[in-house]
Amino acid sequence: MSPKKRYFWIVFLYFFSGIPLGFFYTFLPVFFRLQGVDLIKIGLLSSAGIFWSLKPLWAPLVDRYHRKKTWMGLSLLGMSLSIFLISSASSQTELILLYLSLLTFFSALYDTALDGLLIELVPKEELGKANGFRLSAYRVAMIFSGGVLTAVSEYLNFQAIFHILTLLTFLAGLVVLSSRYIALNPTERTQKSLIETYLNPLRELLQRKGIALILIFIAIYKAGDALLGGMIYPFWVDRGFSRVEIGLISGTIGSILTILGALIGGYYTSKRGLKESLLVLGLLQAFSNLGYALVALPFVDKKWVYLASFIESFTGGLGTSAFVTFLTTLCHRNFTSSHYALFSTLFSITLVISRSLSGFGAKTLGYAPFFALTFVVALIPLLMLPYLTKRTDFPK
Repeated sequence: MSPKKRYFWIVFLYFFSGIPLGFFYTFLPVFFRLQGVDLIKIGLLSSAGIFWSLKPLWAPLVDRYHRKKTWMGLSLLGMSLSIFLISSASSQTELILLYLSLLTFFSALYDTALDGLLIELVPKEELGKANGFRLSAYRVAMIFSGGVLTAVSEYLNFQAIFHILTLLTFLAGLVVLSSRYIALNPTERTQKSLIETYLNPLRELLQRKGIALILIFIAIYKAGDALLGGMIYPFWVDRGFSRVEIGLISGTIGSILTILGALIGGYYTSKRGLKESLLVLGLLQAFSNLGYALVALPFVDKKWVYLASFIESFTGGLGTSAFVTFLTTLCHRNFTSSHYALFSTLFSITLVISRSLSGFGAKTLGYAPFFALTFVVALIPLLMLPYLTKRTDFPK
């Protein structure tokens, strides 16, 4: 397959990977509230997102059985059915929770197969650029299914929007199932039993030199960014910004700059290599936290927060692109879905913990000292890099 076709499929497939998240975290809470659903129930319904953290449970099966395009096509059809069922559930909380759980399960299954397919589809030397396109498509989809559709609902009734998403995901499922370009054969089936299907990916990882250090690095590389991210929107509110300013500057323009950062970061990583990219782009990502620390000082005009937001969004895209390329390079080609699911789960758990602790830090220290602390936290994995490249099986 030519590079242009590969990048087209990466953008197409990851667009549909991002749609459920924007729909779940932005559009649906607005929809439920306008339907009169109680706030406590809306909060409880978010528990359906747990399936996005359970990918290692089925990732070995995706690696072992059938083509990844089959898993992806069926998952898209499952998402389509789930969205249709959610639209017909009215305010019946139990049914809504069931249908939301179906949506997030099929979304997580789709992501698991897709992440493995990317590693098998793209040559190693193109992974940096490919991950730039991947992250950009994902973000655009989240903006579309979250902010854009929420805004459109002011003029188009909710049922019409549900039907549009139902049709889009259904057609995408048919396209994926019928495509010959992504019809890669399953990886070698060396497992002798179902138990070994789960154990072999772990065995392969544990045989690597310094794997414990690599896993620690994965867990903390984005911790400083996550700590900052957990308190950005409360900080904007406390500084007196309107919802329009928050949505336009931080939400929309910030997301566009993150996409731009991901594209540039992917290109830089493909040219300069992983070690340099993780260090240089990671430093830029870390120093952007200091920007927020400065604008959080009481004597600084709040308009400077705009600049801090732009820099943080852009450098966040840079750092994420290098980091995702690192994760994909670590995956063994026989266990692509299994390994990436394990790495991404470790990474996502750390993000959840960091965001959960951010409120305690900001309340105890105040915004400016807390944001400065997130800069220090962001430096820790970067200080590990020289040791990591010498003492572990660090990917070249």
